[in-house]
Amino acid sequence: MKQRNWILSSLLVLLALTVAGCQSIGYYRQAISGQMEMLSNQQPIPALIEDTNTSPKLKEKFRLILALRHFAQDRLNLPTGRHYLSYVDLHRSNAVWNVYAAPEFSLKPTSWWFPIVGSVTYRGYFSESAAEKYAKKMRDKGLDVYVGGVDAYSTLGWFNDPVLNTFIDDSERRLASLIFHELAHQRLFISGDTDFNEAFATAVAEEGLRRWLVEKNDSVALQKYQTDLKRKKQFVDLIRTTRDQLDALYESSSSKNNDRESAEAVSATRERKNRIPKTLRDDYARLRNEWNGYDGYDEWFEGPLNNAQLNTVATYYDLVPVFHQLIHEDGGDLNEFFAHTKRFARMSKDQRHRTLAQVKVSGTNQFFAAPEPERKVADRAM
Repeated sequence: MKQRNWILSSLLVLLALTVAGCQSIGYYRQAISGQMEMLSNQQPIPALIEDTNTSPKLKEKFRLILALRHFAQDRLNLPTGRHYLSYVDLHRSNAVWNVYAAPEFSLKPTSWWFPIVGSVTYRGYFSESAAEKYAKKMRDKGLDVYVGGVDAYSTLGWFNDPVLNTFIDDSERRLASLIFHELAHQRLFISGDTDFNEAFATAVAEEGLRRWLVEKNDSVALQKYQTDLKRKKQFVDLIRTTRDQLDALYESSSSKNNDRESAEAVSATRERKNRIPKTLRDDYARLRNEWNGYDGYDEWFEGPLNNAQLNTVATYYDLVPVFHQLIHEDGGDLNEFFAHTKRFARMSKDQRHRTLAQVKVSGTNQFFAAPEPERKVADRAM
């Protein structure tokens, strides 16, 4: 009970830090309730493995999780702490649902400010209906909106993250990627820079999964993983091309019209915009045929394919090649890589992304030679 009260007190402190107003209070109330549900229903994994009532299949998954934790700590130098040593059945399909938004004629994502994590480009809800309710408010303002379910998230050290029913049935490769991704957030998290944080964690997860399969000497799984990566790159390139087309359209429309755009001009821009997702769907259908019917991205294409949804791919993948390049330049030494990338936290956001762009072009990490001025960076969050 003492620990439970301490947890609740901590969450209430976070609530007190929010912007005043009924909407903010209501939002953080659901966040507190959702996190408390997760914390209150945890069961120790070692005990579940010993429990005769636990199914053999679930026991096998738990043993895999423990092996992945051990590998993450010993081979990837990721801080495991007490994470993923307990299990929670949330009795729902996703841990949270994130709401993303962007203007109708812009790819600049809407952002929200939260305590500790700073500005982020999504707003999470523990209830799908609550997420959809908020999404409707954003749509009513004329914004492009996308709601996406999330299997897991990291509390970045505030709490011990549990294994959830929302991802426990995933394949070994997906489980490994998820665990490594979330633990990477424990290694480095920069307040207010979603693109950096997610790309960093994605790159670490991809490299971690490759090393896991190599160490297991599982050539079949490794080949499948390499195929997955090739498909992912083709998917990301497809989305990037579409975003470039939309960006050009918005820039062209903006330069041709002043602030008092005619209804005809807006309608024409909207009509041209709406044709681009159809082209994207057609291109994906052709790509799917090349994959011999592989349907791993079908669910994603069931979405609206608007600015907000397209931005979710940019957030997770645009910078991933840069981090892979830095891992390569550090000779595959993750300790060196983590030491180098930590210096990004001392830069301003603009400087950080300018530097990453230079890495993209020059293929060098020589800028790490000189230390940057210290900046205050939060490394923990809800």
